[in-house]
Amino acid sequence: MSGRMFRALVVEETGENKFERSIKDRSTDELPGGEVLVRVQYSSLNYKDALSATGNKGVTKNYPHTPGIDASGVVEESSAGEFAPGEEVLVTGYDLGANTSGGYGEYIRVPAGWVVKLPEGLSLRDSMIYGTAGFTAALSVYKMEEHGVNPGMGEVLVTGATGGVGSIASGILAKAGYDVVSSTGKTDQKKLLLDLGVKEVISREDATDTSGRALLKARWAGAVDTVGGDILATAIKSAKQHGVVTCCGNVASADLPINVYPFILRGVSLVGIDSAYCPMDVRKRVWAKIADEWKIDRLDVITNEITLAGLDKNIELILRGGQKGRVVINMK
Repeated sequence: MSGRMFRALVVEETGENKFERSIKDRSTDELPGGEVLVRVQYSSLNYKDALSATGNKGVTKNYPHTPGIDASGVVEESSAGEFAPGEEVLVTGYDLGANTSGGYGEYIRVPAGWVVKLPEGLSLRDSMIYGTAGFTAALSVYKMEEHGVNPGMGEVLVTGATGGVGSIASGILAKAGYDVVSSTGKTDQKKLLLDLGVKEVISREDATDTSGRALLKARWAGAVDTVGGDILATAIKSAKQHGVVTCCGNVASADLPINVYPFILRGVSLVGIDSAYCPMDVRKRVWAKIADEWKIDRLDVITNEITLAGLDKNIELILRGGQKGRVVINMK
Protein backbone atom coordinates (compact mmCIF):
# COMPACT_ATOMS: atom_id res chain seq x y z
CA MET A 1 0.00 0.00 0.00
CA SER A 2 1.39 3.38 -0.96
CA GLY A 3 1.96 5.96 1.74
CA ARG A 4 -0.45 8.71 2.69
CA MET A 5 0.45 12.22 1.57
CA PHE A 6 0.43 14.94 4.19
CA ARG A 7 1.58 18.52 4.87
CA ALA A 8 4.53 19.28 7.10
CA LEU A 9 6.86 22.10 8.01
CA VAL A 10 10.24 21.11 6.56
CA VAL A 11 13.53 22.74 7.55
CA GLU A 12 16.25 22.38 4.90
CA GLU A 13 19.97 23.15 4.99
CA THR A 14 20.68 25.34 1.95
CA GLY A 15 24.33 26.23 2.63
CA GLU A 16 26.87 26.60 5.39
CA ASN A 17 24.87 27.74 8.44
CA LYS A 18 21.92 28.57 6.17
CA PHE A 19 18.50 27.04 6.71
CA GLU A 20 15.08 27.58 5.14
CA ARG A 21 11.62 26.62 6.36
CA SER A 22 8.64 25.83 4.14
CA ILE A 23 5.43 23.82 4.20
CA LYS A 24 5.75 20.81 1.89
CA ASP A 25 3.93 17.65 0.92
CA ARG A 26 5.44 14.48 2.35
CA SER A 27 4.55 10.79 2.33
CA THR A 28 4.17 8.54 5.35
CA ASP A 29 6.61 6.23 3.54
CA GLU A 30 9.30 8.81 4.43
CA LEU A 31 8.63 8.59 8.17
CA PRO A 32 10.96 6.58 10.42
CA GLY A 33 10.15 3.13 11.73
CA GLY A 34 7.89 2.59 14.72
CA GLU A 35 4.88 0.58 15.81
CA VAL A 36 2.36 3.46 15.93
CA LEU A 37 1.28 5.81 13.12
CA VAL A 38 -0.60 8.83 14.49
CA ARG A 39 -2.69 11.37 12.58
CA VAL A 40 -1.65 14.55 14.37
CA GLN A 41 -4.39 17.01 15.32
CA TYR A 42 -2.46 19.42 17.56
CA SER A 43 1.13 20.30 18.38
CA SER A 44 2.77 23.12 20.33
CA LEU A 45 5.73 25.48 20.18
CA ASN A 46 8.62 25.12 22.62
CA TYR A 47 12.02 26.80 22.71
CA LYS A 48 13.62 23.50 21.64
CA ASP A 49 11.37 23.49 18.55
CA ALA A 50 12.55 26.96 17.61
CA LEU A 51 16.16 25.85 17.90
CA SER A 52 15.51 22.84 15.67
CA ALA A 53 13.63 25.02 13.18
CA THR A 54 16.57 27.39 12.84
CA GLY A 55 19.24 24.74 12.28
CA ASN A 56 20.68 24.20 15.74
CA LYS A 57 22.82 21.06 15.33
CA GLY A 58 22.89 20.60 19.09
CA VAL A 59 19.19 19.71 18.86
CA THR A 60 18.84 18.27 15.35
CA LYS A 61 21.83 16.69 13.65
CA ASN A 62 20.48 16.01 10.17
CA TYR A 63 18.34 18.02 7.77
CA PRO A 64 15.86 18.15 6.05
CA HIS A 65 13.79 17.75 9.18
CA THR A 66 10.30 18.34 10.57
CA PRO A 67 10.41 19.73 14.16
CA GLY A 68 7.73 19.46 16.83
CA ILE A 69 8.56 17.76 20.14
CA ASP A 70 4.86 17.51 21.03
CA ALA A 71 1.95 15.87 19.22
CA SER A 72 -1.56 14.71 20.02
CA GLY A 73 -3.88 12.90 17.68
CA VAL A 74 -5.58 9.67 16.70
CA VAL A 75 -3.93 6.30 16.09
CA GLU A 76 -4.11 5.49 12.38
CA GLU A 77 -2.20 2.21 12.40
CA SER A 78 -0.62 0.15 15.17
CA SER A 79 1.30 -3.10 15.35
CA ALA A 80 1.43 -2.78 19.16
CA GLY A 81 -1.34 -4.54 21.06
CA GLU A 82 -1.82 -1.74 23.61
CA PHE A 83 -2.90 0.79 20.96
CA ALA A 84 -5.77 0.44 18.49
CA PRO A 85 -6.75 2.54 15.46
CA GLY A 86 -9.07 5.37 16.50
CA GLU A 87 -7.60 5.81 20.01
CA GLU A 88 -6.66 9.31 21.10
CA VAL A 89 -3.04 9.59 22.20
CA LEU A 90 -0.27 12.07 22.92
CA VAL A 91 3.50 12.00 22.53
CA THR A 92 5.93 14.37 24.25
CA GLY A 93 9.66 14.10 24.71
CA TYR A 94 11.96 11.21 23.82
CA ASP A 95 13.43 11.96 20.37
CA LEU A 96 10.24 13.29 18.75
CA GLY A 97 10.95 16.47 16.80
CA ALA A 98 14.66 16.38 17.67
CA ASN A 99 16.05 13.76 15.30
CA THR A 100 12.75 11.98 14.64
CA SER A 101 10.19 13.63 12.35
CA GLY A 102 7.92 15.58 14.68
CA GLY A 103 4.54 17.10 15.34
CA TYR A 104 4.74 19.86 12.71
CA GLY A 105 3.63 17.23 10.24
CA GLU A 106 0.11 15.83 9.90
CA TYR A 107 1.48 12.33 10.64
CA ILE A 108 4.14 10.93 12.96
CA ARG A 109 5.37 7.35 13.29
CA VAL A 110 6.93 6.48 16.65
CA PRO A 111 7.80 3.55 18.93
CA ALA A 112 4.91 2.36 21.10
CA GLY A 113 7.03 3.07 24.18
CA TRP A 114 6.75 6.82 23.52
CA VAL A 115 2.95 6.92 23.34
CA VAL A 116 0.55 7.86 26.16
CA LYS A 117 -3.19 7.26 25.92
CA LEU A 118 -5.02 10.55 26.31
CA PRO A 119 -6.12 10.72 29.96
CA GLU A 120 -9.83 11.09 30.67
CA GLY A 121 -10.53 14.75 31.40
CA LEU A 122 -8.22 16.16 28.72
CA SER A 123 -9.02 17.00 25.11
CA LEU A 124 -6.39 16.60 22.42
CA ARG A 125 -6.16 20.40 22.23
CA ASP A 126 -5.82 20.80 26.01
CA SER A 127 -3.05 18.20 26.10
CA MET A 128 -1.02 20.36 23.71
CA ILE A 129 -1.67 23.55 25.68
CA TYR A 130 0.28 21.66 28.32
CA GLY A 131 2.64 19.77 25.98
CA THR A 132 6.28 19.40 27.00
CA ALA A 133 6.22 22.74 28.83
CA GLY A 134 3.19 21.77 30.91
CA PHE A 135 4.46 18.27 31.52
CA THR A 136 7.80 19.72 32.68
CA ALA A 137 5.95 22.12 35.00
CA ALA A 138 3.81 19.33 36.43
CA LEU A 139 6.82 17.02 36.83
CA SER A 140 8.57 19.82 38.74
CA VAL A 141 5.63 20.09 41.16
CA TYR A 142 5.44 16.29 41.41
CA LYS A 143 9.15 16.07 42.32
CA MET A 144 8.88 18.96 44.76
CA GLU A 145 6.06 17.20 46.60
CA GLU A 146 7.88 13.86 46.40
CA HIS A 147 10.69 15.55 48.34
CA GLY A 148 8.30 16.62 51.10
CA VAL A 149 6.88 20.05 50.21
CA ASN A 150 3.17 20.66 50.78
CA PRO A 151 0.88 23.72 50.71
CA GLY A 152 1.02 24.23 54.48
CA MET A 153 4.76 24.88 54.49
CA GLY A 154 4.73 28.43 53.10
CA GLU A 155 5.31 30.35 49.90
CA VAL A 156 6.65 28.77 46.72
CA LEU A 157 8.48 30.67 44.00
CA VAL A 158 8.15 30.25 40.23
CA THR A 159 10.74 31.96 38.02
CA GLY A 160 10.32 32.86 34.35
CA ALA A 161 6.63 32.82 35.13
CA THR A 162 5.20 34.17 31.87
CA GLY A 163 6.96 31.50 29.79
CA GLY A 164 5.39 28.17 28.91
CA VAL A 165 6.76 26.16 31.84
CA GLY A 166 6.51 29.03 34.34
CA SER A 167 2.93 30.00 33.56
CA ILE A 168 1.65 26.43 33.82
CA ALA A 169 3.70 25.76 36.98
CA SER A 170 2.15 28.88 38.51
CA GLY A 171 -1.34 27.68 37.60
CA ILE A 172 -0.81 24.11 38.83
CA LEU A 173 0.66 25.23 42.16
CA ALA A 174 -2.20 27.69 42.72
CA LYS A 175 -4.74 24.98 41.87
CA ALA A 176 -3.01 22.65 44.35
CA GLY A 177 -3.44 25.21 47.15
CA TYR A 178 0.00 26.78 47.37
CA ASP A 179 0.76 30.44 48.03
CA VAL A 180 2.52 31.15 44.75
CA VAL A 181 4.91 34.03 44.16
CA SER A 182 5.72 34.35 40.45
CA SER A 183 8.79 36.17 39.16
CA THR A 184 8.94 37.58 35.63
CA GLY A 185 10.76 40.11 33.53
CA LYS A 186 7.43 40.98 31.92
CA THR A 187 5.69 42.67 34.84
CA ASP A 188 3.17 44.14 32.38
CA GLN A 189 1.76 40.59 32.25
CA LYS A 190 0.88 40.62 35.96
CA LYS A 191 -2.85 40.16 35.23
CA LEU A 192 -2.18 36.93 33.33
CA LEU A 193 -0.49 35.45 36.38
CA LEU A 194 -3.08 36.73 38.85
CA ASP A 195 -5.79 35.17 36.65
CA LEU A 196 -4.00 31.86 37.15
CA GLY A 197 -4.41 32.24 40.92
CA VAL A 198 -0.95 33.35 42.04
CA LYS A 199 -0.68 35.32 45.28
CA GLU A 200 2.01 37.81 44.26
CA VAL A 201 3.99 38.83 41.17
CA ILE A 202 7.54 40.12 41.61
CA SER A 203 10.07 41.42 39.12
CA ARG A 204 13.08 39.53 37.84
CA GLU A 205 15.27 41.99 39.78
CA ASP A 206 13.44 41.25 43.03
CA ALA A 207 14.24 37.55 42.55
CA THR A 208 17.94 38.13 41.82
CA ASP A 209 20.70 38.70 44.36
CA THR A 210 24.23 39.33 43.13
CA SER A 211 25.76 40.35 46.46
CA GLY A 212 27.76 37.14 46.71
CA ARG A 213 26.36 36.34 50.15
CA ALA A 214 26.39 32.63 50.99
CA LEU A 215 22.86 32.64 52.43
CA LEU A 216 19.89 34.99 52.19
CA LYS A 217 16.82 35.48 54.37
CA ALA A 218 14.84 32.23 54.23
CA ARG A 219 11.53 32.65 52.42
CA TRP A 220 10.65 29.79 50.06
CA ALA A 221 9.33 26.35 51.05
CA GLY A 222 9.91 25.37 47.44
CA ALA A 223 10.72 26.83 44.06
CA VAL A 224 10.27 25.90 40.41
CA ASP A 225 13.11 27.51 38.47
CA THR A 226 12.95 27.70 34.68
CA VAL A 227 15.83 30.07 33.92
CA GLY A 228 19.06 29.10 35.74
CA GLY A 229 21.95 31.41 36.58
CA ASP A 230 21.77 34.04 39.33
CA ILE A 231 18.00 33.63 39.76
CA LEU A 232 18.35 29.91 40.47
CA ALA A 233 21.23 30.59 42.87
CA THR A 234 19.12 33.23 44.65
CA ALA A 235 16.18 30.82 45.00
CA ILE A 236 18.47 28.21 46.55
CA LYS A 237 20.03 30.71 48.98
CA SER A 238 16.53 31.98 49.90
CA ALA A 239 15.02 28.54 50.53
CA LYS A 240 13.80 27.63 54.01
CA GLN A 241 15.15 24.78 56.09
CA HIS A 242 14.71 21.60 54.02
CA GLY A 243 13.32 23.61 51.12
CA VAL A 244 13.19 22.04 47.65
CA VAL A 245 14.18 23.80 44.43
CA THR A 246 13.64 22.22 41.02
CA CYS A 247 15.67 23.14 37.94
CA CYS A 248 14.54 22.64 34.33
CA GLY A 249 15.93 25.49 32.22
CA ASN A 250 18.89 27.69 31.37
CA VAL A 251 17.46 30.59 29.38
CA ALA A 252 19.25 33.07 31.67
CA SER A 253 22.45 31.07 32.11
CA ALA A 254 23.75 27.52 32.28
CA ASP A 255 26.09 28.53 35.12
CA LEU A 256 25.19 28.24 38.79
CA PRO A 257 27.13 30.73 40.96
CA ILE A 258 26.68 29.22 44.40
CA ASN A 259 28.48 27.55 47.30
CA VAL A 260 27.53 24.57 49.44
CA TYR A 261 26.12 26.43 52.47
CA PRO A 262 22.40 26.24 51.56
CA PHE A 263 22.80 22.48 51.22
CA ILE A 264 24.80 21.78 54.38
CA LEU A 265 23.31 24.41 56.73
CA ARG A 266 19.66 24.39 55.63
CA GLY A 267 19.41 20.98 54.01
CA VAL A 268 18.09 22.46 50.77
CA SER A 269 17.51 19.99 47.94
CA LEU A 270 18.16 20.87 44.30
CA VAL A 271 16.23 18.53 42.01
CA GLY A 272 16.94 18.31 38.29
CA ILE A 273 13.96 17.84 35.95
CA ASP A 274 14.43 15.74 32.81
CA SER A 275 11.04 15.55 31.14
CA ALA A 276 12.23 14.09 27.82
CA TYR A 277 13.22 10.71 29.24
CA CYS A 278 10.99 10.58 32.29
CA PRO A 279 10.10 6.91 33.02
CA MET A 280 6.75 5.90 31.57
CA ASP A 281 5.19 4.94 34.91
CA VAL A 282 5.92 8.42 36.33
CA ARG A 283 4.91 10.02 33.02
CA LYS A 284 1.46 8.41 33.19
CA ARG A 285 0.96 9.43 36.84
CA VAL A 286 1.87 13.05 36.09
CA TRP A 287 -0.43 13.22 33.04
CA ALA A 288 -3.25 11.77 35.17
CA LYS A 289 -2.75 14.59 37.70
CA ILE A 290 -2.72 17.18 34.89
CA ALA A 291 -6.05 15.82 33.69
CA ASP A 292 -7.60 15.79 37.16
CA GLU A 293 -6.65 17.64 40.36
CA TRP A 294 -3.99 19.81 38.71
CA LYS A 295 -6.07 20.82 35.69
CA ILE A 296 -5.91 24.61 35.31
CA ASP A 297 -9.31 26.30 35.11
CA ARG A 298 -8.19 29.26 32.96
CA LEU A 299 -6.11 27.66 30.21
CA ASP A 300 -7.54 30.24 27.82
CA VAL A 301 -5.55 33.08 29.39
CA ILE A 302 -2.23 31.49 28.43
CA THR A 303 -3.17 30.05 25.02
CA ASN A 304 -2.60 31.33 21.50
CA GLU A 305 -3.81 28.97 18.74
CA ILE A 306 -2.24 29.14 15.28
CA THR A 307 -1.90 27.02 12.13
CA LEU A 308 1.24 25.74 10.40
CA ALA A 309 1.28 28.95 8.35
CA GLY A 310 1.63 31.02 11.52
CA LEU A 311 4.65 29.15 12.88
CA ASP A 312 7.36 31.29 11.27
CA LYS A 313 6.65 34.50 13.13
CA ASN A 314 6.06 32.66 16.40
CA ILE A 315 9.40 30.84 16.09
CA GLU A 316 11.14 34.21 15.78
CA LEU A 317 9.12 35.55 18.72
CA ILE A 318 10.08 32.75 21.10
CA LEU A 319 13.75 33.08 20.14
CA ARG A 320 13.58 36.77 21.10
CA GLY A 321 12.05 35.87 24.48
CA GLY A 322 8.72 37.39 23.52
CA GLN A 323 6.39 34.39 23.83
CA LYS A 324 3.79 34.59 26.60
CA GLY A 325 2.08 31.41 27.76
CA ARG A 326 1.58 28.65 25.22
CA VAL A 327 1.29 28.52 21.43
CA VAL A 328 -0.82 25.60 20.13
CA ILE A 329 -0.70 24.54 16.46
CA ASN A 330 -3.97 23.27 15.02
CA MET A 331 -2.99 20.55 12.52
CA LYS A 332 -6.52 19.48 11.58
